[in-house]
Amino acid sequence: MSAGGRSPHPSRPLGIAFLGCGFITGVHSRHLRALGGEVVRGYASRDRDRAEAFRRRYGGERAYGGYAEALADPGVDAVVVAVPPRFHLDLTLEALRAGKHVLVEKPAFLRREDYETVRAARDEAGRVVCVGENDHYKPLAVRLRRLLASGVVGDLVFGHFTTIADRPKGGDDWRNDEGLAGGDAFFEEGIHWLHLAGSLGPTITRIHGYRPRPAEPAAGPGRGRGDRRARSMLVAFEYDTGAVGALYYSREVPSLLRGVRTSTLYGRRGAITFESNGGGILVHGGGRPRVVLPGWRDIRGYQAMYRDLVRAIRDRGTPEMSLERALADHLLMEQVYACQPAEGGRRER
Repeated sequence: MSAGGRSPHPSRPLGIAFLGCGFITGVHSRHLRALGGEVVRGYASRDRDRAEAFRRRYGGERAYGGYAEALADPGVDAVVVAVPPRFHLDLTLEALRAGKHVLVEKPAFLRREDYETVRAARDEAGRVVCVGENDHYKPLAVRLRRLLASGVVGDLVFGHFTTIADRPKGGDDWRNDEGLAGGDAFFEEGIHWLHLAGSLGPTITRIHGYRPRPAEPAAGPGRGRGDRRARSMLVAFEYDTGAVGALYYSREVPSLLRGVRTSTLYGRRGAITFESNGGGILVHGGGRPRVVLPGWRDIRGYQAMYRDLVRAIRDRGTPEMSLERALADHLLMEQVYACQPAEGGRRER
């Protein structure tokens, strides 16, 4: 972070305002309670009554009847951009111009040029911009990185990642609108799993996406009716170490027990099999298999993500999920979609 940004005094809580009062703001707010008095929260919505309802529900300090009102409040040190991706760029730039630090939900921006624009604005303002990739911080990812770095399975040969579930969106969900979401299900939500595959130590250098033919949209009442997105993708990639991998992503295929799925990292001395949601890890090969429990206290990584944000703001440092790290994920995503047909999915911009 460049010089010039004023950090909040360490003796007072950090003031964070949510721009947007939807589902994901509720998720963030529930996890933020674990930080106790380190953070005070405010809620901004175009509907003041909605903002006030969120303030009461999650113990916030202020409610704002618009985003500009929150950005004008000197008690707000940082904002969380929690609206559909189409609006991320404008709100992030407005926040930086107002002198606020920013946590922007992922996918952060729709084009590589947007990342560069925000980077320039961040450096000029001397503020922190963190991308809300909570999966980077979750105990599963942290433990997998440590296991691979320790050489417990030797040189990595294959990485097999599976995230399969039948989770359709309703017809009125904004994710059905590519103009708001930026692309199909894999672009909007699969980015988290692509980050996991690329954040374990080795760097992904080549990547290719294969999308099955999307199902015809179903009409009428019933599960899956109205979800118009392409919802499946197979991604094949190569690491800089020479290992190769594949990511199986779907939100239209039922999984075991409606959510259990396993992934495996295969090395030349053994393998690491893990429940993809973070339930547990089995290390086997070269001795008796052993079970590793990553931890349940912060299983989705939100608390660690916010602690990293607070640290970066107070220390005038760089968060682990910086713009630069998120841009690397975005560039991989562009390669995934480079070979996709123009109709459906994420169109090249």
